Amino acid sequence: MDAAALATAKQAAVEHIKDCVVCGLMADAITSFLLSVKTFETEAHRILSQHETSTSRVVLLDATYKTLTGLSLEQDELFRQGLRCLEQELFRAAHVMAWAGFMDFIENKLASDGLAKIRAARPKWKAGAIDELREYQGEYQIMEVANDVGLISMNEMKALHGLLNKRNECAHPSSYFPGLNDSLGFIDELLKRIRPLQSLTFK
Repeated sequence: MDAAALATAKQAAVEHIKDCVVCGLMADAITSFLLSVKTFETEAHRILSQHETSTSRVVLLDATYKTLTGLSLEQDELFRQGLRCLEQELFRAAHVMAWAGFMDFIENKLASDGLAKIRAARPKWKAGAIDELREYQGEYQIMEVANDVGLISMNEMKALHGLLNKRNECAHPSSYFPGLNDSLGFIDELLKRIRPLQSLTFK
């Protein structure tokens, strides 16, 4: 290779290195910009959520929901449908879907020992499988037996009976028309009651 060709090759290598450096700097700048946008979005939702009618509160609730782990695919989908109902201002439907997800969680937790504790506490119940439990027993009674077998406390049972009453008002013709705050509070409480139960061993 003559001197001119060598010089040309060196210059091409230098230019290539410069291009790589520029691309790297641009990539870093883009990453930094995207992080700044995400930080701004999170902070904006936090500030807007302080307004009682702000749908940004739905975004924050969704973020809280994502911290829960161990839900089944069915439970996850039911809760997500509840959150989507909130976004569309279908507040009665939001109550119903979120409660369905919560009940599925409770029933599966009760069935984690093969329903042995329930059969012992309620020998006359048809509870050979979870489907039988759902078909023959009402949700009010399921909450009572959950208390009897030690899954939830008496105070928790009473609180859940109250939430069930709200759900029933939303699921059937009634004069109750919840707003955003009502539905946010309802779903938020269900999520908070799931969290300690997730780590509870029930076998």
